[in-house]
Order: sequence, then structure tokens, then C-alpha cells
Amino acid sequence: MRIAFFVKDVDTEVDEYTTTRLARAACRSGHEVWYIGVGDVELGEGDGQLLARARRADFDEGDTLATLMERIKERDAERIVMEDLDALFLRNESIDDLQERPWASPLGPVFGQMLKARGVTVVNDPMSLIRATSKLYLEEFPEKIRPRSLVTRDPQAIERFVAKVGHSVVKPLYGGKGRNVFMIEDESETNLPQMTEAVLQDGYALAQEFVDGGENGDVRIFLLDGHILERDGQLAAFRRVPTGNDPRANISVGGRSVPVGADDVELSVVEAMTDKLVADGMFFVGIDVIGDKVVEINAESAGGMQSVERLYDVDVCPTVIDALERRVGSRP
Repeated sequence: MRIAFFVKDVDTEVDEYTTTRLARAACRSGHEVWYIGVGDVELGEGDGQLLARARRADFDEGDTLATLMERIKERDAERIVMEDLDALFLRNESIDDLQERPWASPLGPVFGQMLKARGVTVVNDPMSLIRATSKLYLEEFPEKIRPRSLVTRDPQAIERFVAKVGHSVVKPLYGGKGRNVFMIEDESETNLPQMTEAVLQDGYALAQEFVDGGENGDVRIFLLDGHILERDGQLAAFRRVPTGNDPRANISVGGRSVPVGADDVELSVVEAMTDKLVADGMFFVGIDVIGDKVVEINAESAGGMQSVERLYDVDVCPTVIDALERRVGSRP
């Protein structure tokens, strides 16, 4: 299988992150692996081919993730024809680019859809991914598994929501890594106007009912083809716990990961999502769960495999690559 990982920028890839672990698993399975950055694509003059300045990933026995990534970055780029790929794994973080490089933000699904039409297996599904990068995607799932919420750019509407619901979370509709996420106790919060203003600088705001138990963090669960990812009986899930006085549990803002087992409540939440995730072509996603509610769906570049491997001493990424290989093999 010829597989490429489509990333934000090859030179800024972090060796510890999930994408590198997926690439390592693909290399170990004998696949031909490439890295392509958002800015590395070219539409061929005249023939309409999609080309890329790609860098090959080769894993040698004895490699660490750091040495693997270092060698990828040191390689000279080679021009490859992208429609000759068997699979393209979209792993660019468009939300980051939305802030830093607006021109780059939409291009993963754009190039992905072009390649899907030319016979390449693209995950996650590019058209569904356009919706799934927004927190609005959660609203498409059954009401019983999601908190009450409001999407608006009206500060007064947020005030009315908080007055009605009480303890709430306000965050950007397009956002990640804990940026501009605020906890609000009730409508008497003196800094509510300032918090709302900060969130609205990023566009639409999502006001969400605070779920009981959220003060203890959330559970990140990885789903593969709509089911909990596992390997050798170990589920790919962990609890993200906030540290200090910061209520956010995101690892990127100092949260820490601890072991967790999925209970019947969480299993029922996943079951309620399975059919839609499969129908939407959401091959590999991470969901964040508090109690019996999903508070976030991470469909674009779900991360945290380093926590799974560290906590349980198991690498679940080969299971993802095996499933991708089966998907490619079943393609007409």
C-alpha cells in the first residue's frame, strides 16, 4: 500500500504525536509511506495531475520516533503523482491554520475530495470532514448523548443561555487545544462580557451546559470505524485530568492523562454514535466524554496515542493501519 500522511507542514511535525506513530506502524507493516504538507501540492499544467513534493518515511530497526522524524525532515523532497497513492490520511490541523495561515485551512478536504474522485482512499471522508471540523457536528448526533448548547454571535443570547442553564462552558465554534475556553458559574459572572468578547473574536461561539463531573476532566476515547479502538484487549482510552486551578483538561494546556476503563455508560454513548460515524466515513476519530455526554468530537487530527502507549505499554496504531489496508483492499 502506498500511503501519504497529509500534514500541516512536514518541518514542524512533532515526533511524539499520533501521526508519527501511525507512520511508524505503516512502515513496520511494509507499506510505502510519504509525508506531504499543505503547501506541497501542485496541479499539473495541462494534464491536471495532482503532484506533491513528498518526503519518504523509512523506519529502521533501532529507530526511535525522534530519529524517524529527523530523517524524514532531512530527506530531499521527491515529486510524486498523488493519484498513484492507495490511501491519503488527512492529518493537517486546519483549526491552527485558520488562525495562522487562512489560505491553508480548507485545503485538506479540497485536495482529499479531488483524490477521492480519482480513486484514492481518503480518510477521514473529505466532505464529511468539512462539517466535522466544526463543533456543530456534535449537534447532528442524538440529543441524549450531548449537552444542551447554543451557537451564536450574539453576546446577549449567551447571557440568556447562561441565565437559563447555569454552569456553562463558552468556547469558539472552530477551536482547539483549549484556546479561549471559559467556565462560567452563572449569569452573575462579572467577567462574562470579557469572556464572550474573547470567544467571539474567533467567530461563532458555542455555549455548552457544564456536565456534572467535568471538574474531574474528561475521557478521550478513540474510535475506529465507529467502534472503540483496541489492540490485544486494551481499549484506546484514557482520562484527561486538569491540573492546578485550570479547569481545562487538554494535554496541550497542562492536563495529565491517567488510565481509565470504558464502563457501560460510555459504551452506550459510543453505540449511539456508531451508525452515523460509519455512514459519514469517519474512519478514525477521538471523542471526549463526561459521564453520559459527548462534549467534543475530534475528527480531523485526533491525538493522544502517546498517552495510550505510555499508560498501557501497547501500540494500537497497527490496528488502525490494518483497518486502512482492508479498506483499500475492498475498494472497487
